[in-house]
Parts: sequence; C-alpha cells; structure tokens
Amino acid sequence: MSRRRKAPLRPLTDDERHELLSLSRSRTAAAAVVARAVALLAVDRGPDCQQAAREAGRRSGDAVSRLVARFNHEGLEALEPRHGGGRPKAYSAADRERIVREAARTPTPEADGTATWSLTLLRGVLRAAPGGLPGVSTHTIWRTLHDAGYSFRRTRTWCPTGRAVRRRKAGRVTVTDPDAEPKKS
Repeated sequence: MSRRRKAPLRPLTDDERHELLSLSRSRTAAAAVVARAVALLAVDRGPDCQQAAREAGRRSGDAVSRLVARFNHEGLEALEPRHGGGRPKAYSAADRERIVREAARTPTPEADGTATWSLTLLRGVLRAAPGGLPGVSTHTIWRTLHDAGYSFRRTRTWCPTGRAVRRRKAGRVTVTDPDAEPKKS
C-alpha cells in the first residue's frame, strides 16, 4: 500500500505539458532535467511517486514527491538543478564584472609589461590593483571570462565569442554572429 501524496501534482497547462514532452525526449538537455521531466509526466499520468521514479530511472519516490511540490510552487523552473553543494561563489557580480572589464581593456606595454593578456598577467594586475582582488586565481579568471562569452584565440588574446573585427575598404568593422548564443549552449 502506497503512502498518501502530500502535494498532488496540479493540472498542467498546455504549454507546460508541451515543454515537458519535448524535454523528456531531448538528447541534448542535461540528464537530470530529462529525468525530472519524465518523472513529472509519469506523475501526471497517474501512478504513484515510486512508480514515477522507476519510469524516470530513479530510485526514490520521496525525491519525486519533493519535485512535484517544487513544481507546483515554481513551475518549469523546478526542472533546473539548484546549487549542488560545495563552496559558494567567493566573488560577487561586481567582482566578476571587474574581471571582464580588465580583460577587455587593451594592455599597455609600459604599464602592464605586455601587449596581450594571459591569465597569469591578468591575475597579477587584478591582485596588485588598489582595492583589487588579492586572492583571485587564474581558474576563477578563466571561468569568469568563459561565462562572459570570451575565448582565448590563436593570436594569444581574449576575444568575445561571436564577434570579430574585419578590415574593409571603409575601415574596421565589428561583425557579430547571430547564432553565437545558441552555439554556446
């Protein structure tokens, strides 16, 4: 005999059902998101949470029950994984913006000692700046630049992904790739 559900699944809207169906069949979405979509669709069809967990390839019916309660409260946002533990982020949004601004600045050979940025040189400049980031690591800088859409090029410079400067007869032109965001995902 199964336990009584504490929070039964609310009726799904057509948009939610369509999104859940497409996610449940997706081969490119994260496996956790696909499993959660499958579990919610199984609960919507009627079996108990334990059976829905088995259909989704999971073991715990209690986890599906908590997912249902979260879905009732948050909607489709409940499918996305939250912070999975570990250390919280040490740098605020303002600190990450400062890292991106510093990388976007063109270095001067006289002041910075280089004509192009490397992660180590950026780390040194950020650590030495007044009111800077004394404990910033090259990994944090790399992760921040990558999240902001920058990538390291063969010219040994950090460039925003999806944008390129081209020489034309009329002068230099910045060209933007309209498909850059979908390609990053």
